[in-house]
Amino acid sequence: MAKKETVTQEDLFEVLDMIEQLGIRYWLDGGWGVDALVGRQTREHRDVDIDFDAACTEKLRQKLEEKGYEVVTDWSPVRIELYHPQLSYIDIHPFVLKEDGTAKQADLEGGWYEFEADYFGGAVLDGRKIPCISVKGQKIFHTGYEPREVDKHDMKNIEELMSDVS
Repeated sequence: MAKKETVTQEDLFEVLDMIEQLGIRYWLDGGWGVDALVGRQTREHRDVDIDFDAACTEKLRQKLEEKGYEVVTDWSPVRIELYHPQLSYIDIHPFVLKEDGTAKQADLEGGWYEFEADYFGGAVLDGRKIPCISVKGQKIFHTGYEPREVDKHDMKNIEELMSDVS
């Protein structure tokens, strides 16, 4: 049987339900995060990217493993990628949240990425309110690396969203 490598909107909502039931603060990021900002699915997605309160890393990882996810890549404390045979991949990114609404994330060199409060927002996808990285945050997060075709697709949507705001 072929390995599942597509996350449907139904899969996404199942993952978000699980995280919300744990009471963990999170923001949808990556391609699904861009599609949430657009308000509809615009492409296929291999994974779900979740930025979340780093204080809940073990709680979230344990729940994912209980659900049947297996760790594929562990670059703690930067990110952990897990795979589920029915839900595909999830990429979790622990963020250290600050009282002023800003956050920081560990980088691979032992330093930190710093994020402004306005990188964190929300959107509505299929009638569901979802905390997600803002258009401004998505624009920043889609820089500093060689973009794949899916990233170019997402960046085009981000640019259109930014021009709608101006």
